Amino acid sequence: MLVVDDDEVIRRLIAVNLQLEGFDVSTAVDGQDCLDRVAAIAPAVITLDVMMPRLDGWETAVRLRKSPRTARIKVVMISARAQEDDKSRGAQVGADAYLTKPFDPDEMIRIVRGLAAAG
Repeated sequence: MLVVDDDEVIRRLIAVNLQLEGFDVSTAVDGQDCLDRVAAIAPAVITLDVMMPRLDGWETAVRLRKSPRTARIKVVMISARAQEDDKSRGAQVGADAYLTKPFDPDEMIRIVRGLAAAG
């Protein structure tokens, strides 16, 4: 598991919830950090915030999908942006799921668990 969010509180919240469910969790502070570390971590699932400095979630997802080494990793976009256009864009960039903030931790865990099992 790789949790990517520029907000430390949210990053920790997601990581702790997933760790309590038995996932091995690493974190990254933005999209560039994610891309720099993803090969070494080799996660089955990445939770990816949309609005981040340096490299946002949209572009990070596109780059993950373009690389043969990371194209099969499941991606869960997590954003405060709840408009249908944003959800559609998530599908366009190859996200496997789209959660809006504030999200229900149980729903996030259910989605991640399902994607990890399908991976």
